[in-house]
Amino acid sequence: MPSPMGSIDVICSGTSQWPRDTEKAAIADKVSRGSFFPGLDGFEEIQNPDINIFRMYVPDVAAFTESDHKAGETVICTGKIKHVGSTYVDQWNYLKSLLPRERQHEAKLTLAAPNWYHLRYKTGQAYPTSVYASDAEYFADIAAAYRAELKILYENGLRNVQFDDPNLAYFCSEKMLNGFKDNNEDADALLSAYIKLYNDCLSERPADFHVGVHLCRGNFVGGRHFSEGGYDAIATKLFRNLNVDTYYLEYDTPRAGGFEPLKFLPKNKNVILGLITSKFPELENIEEMKKKVHQAAGLIAEGTGETRQDALNRLGVSPQCGFASHSDGNNVGKEDMIKKLQLVRKLANDIWPGEP
Repeated sequence: MPSPMGSIDVICSGTSQWPRDTEKAAIADKVSRGSFFPGLDGFEEIQNPDINIFRMYVPDVAAFTESDHKAGETVICTGKIKHVGSTYVDQWNYLKSLLPRERQHEAKLTLAAPNWYHLRYKTGQAYPTSVYASDAEYFADIAAAYRAELKILYENGLRNVQFDDPNLAYFCSEKMLNGFKDNNEDADALLSAYIKLYNDCLSERPADFHVGVHLCRGNFVGGRHFSEGGYDAIATKLFRNLNVDTYYLEYDTPRAGGFEPLKFLPKNKNVILGLITSKFPELENIEEMKKKVHQAAGLIAEGTGETRQDALNRLGVSPQCGFASHSDGNNVGKEDMIKKLQLVRKLANDIWPGEP
């Protein structure tokens, strides 16, 4: 499964419609996402969990079972959830200490998704019903914990945060959606609940606190992915209902579908196209990548009625995911990573000359 550890390095165009300084190539989010939940009161990591607690049709759970692996870090709610101290502030302050003061606002920190330890568990297994009578009650305390964490990080100078959330991309998987149907569960309602959870987590964020979310379909040993399916199934809710500024989207292979869902992107939001794969060392053809960026811009403009150039100014490019999405790494070496990042930088320079 995609561990709640890892990072994404982003190089993008920059635009007057988002805080482009937060996306400069010179500063990458090198602080791990960590695992937020064990640091809260009310959560406990368990060893050798009963396989029957899991939704076996959730892509990463199914992949681990097929591969005879454990289902990753298993953290379960065992009591009332409460934020009792920051998980990330020491990591953030360390990263901040490496930067000159005038550039600290450019750094980005990645966080675990608030729904991470919910989707993978069967109904009734994510928390004790003696503590929470419903998902709504459980989510309310999760959101309160995230608001407390984000407040501390903001007070310590963080201005750019990214949630890493493969779970949202799993709602593009026909296989998973069929699993929900077979078990008489409403996947669409659950997606709506997760978007509300995010919005509640972010309900108190200051106006200058940039928030992004990264979606991918998993990166496991040997470049294996966990799910397939375009963003079509979730585009309206993802782009119009989720209160974030920027979407970092996997687009390096056909498994992510086409750019048509980007027609639903509102004018006040941005997309970073993850066109450069982090799974394999082969370099992409830069001319093909340019065509894809312009195709995406055209579809966004078609959806909003803005000019193609205005749409292009809300796009950026990046690697699809981090180069070490799990402890075993991907099939790329140090020099491969450097070449990939140089390719991203050149691609950005060619499309948005003079931009950071």
